[in-house]
Amino acid sequence: MSNVPKWVFLSSGLAPLLFIGGWVVAARMEGPPYNPVSQTISVLAAYGAAGSWVMTGALVSLGICHLLTAWGLRPAAVAGRAALAGGGVAALLVAMIPAPLTGGSLRHSTVAVVGFTLLAAWPVLAANRSGSAPWALRRTPSIMATAVILAGAAWFLFEIERQGAAGVAERFVTGVQSFWPFVVVASCLQDPRRSRDQSA
Repeated sequence: MSNVPKWVFLSSGLAPLLFIGGWVVAARMEGPPYNPVSQTISVLAAYGAAGSWVMTGALVSLGICHLLTAWGLRPAAVAGRAALAGGGVAALLVAMIPAPLTGGSLRHSTVAVVGFTLLAAWPVLAANRSGSAPWALRRTPSIMATAVILAGAAWFLFEIERQGAAGVAERFVTGVQSFWPFVVVASCLQDPRRSRDQSA
């Protein structure tokens, strides 16, 4: 039997589905005034937004899913599990400290940056050099995952600076962040023997 509980497959799989589904539904509720190409996800959860309750619920769900996945993902290194859990807590805090409908919020931005940093670092921190490690927990895929996330962040900052497609860039990078835990869990469950050996 694998040391990764089967329910972790559910928690990691629901994270991107609920998060992405949340921003799609909330954007539709907001209607034409909202431009998903140039506007960020935070706008959808802002006070006064038509779909704020949907986006807030999606962020809460994302945070809970990350916490559960971090708890059950035993083959991952402890530092990586802690970073993933920290990202989950940050998602919960982002939901509790929404940005205003117009203008910025230092508290919201700070929590969002901390959460992003933790979720960008967790693939590398979770990596294990053991030869029996599941493939997504090996050094090269882990470094590549973090590199893609950081490249997405650079793209997002570039689009913010030029007032371009910031919404698209943000959705790309946060989508990757929400999906990678599922990839890791799937790789662990693919070979139960390796998951057991790495946790021993």
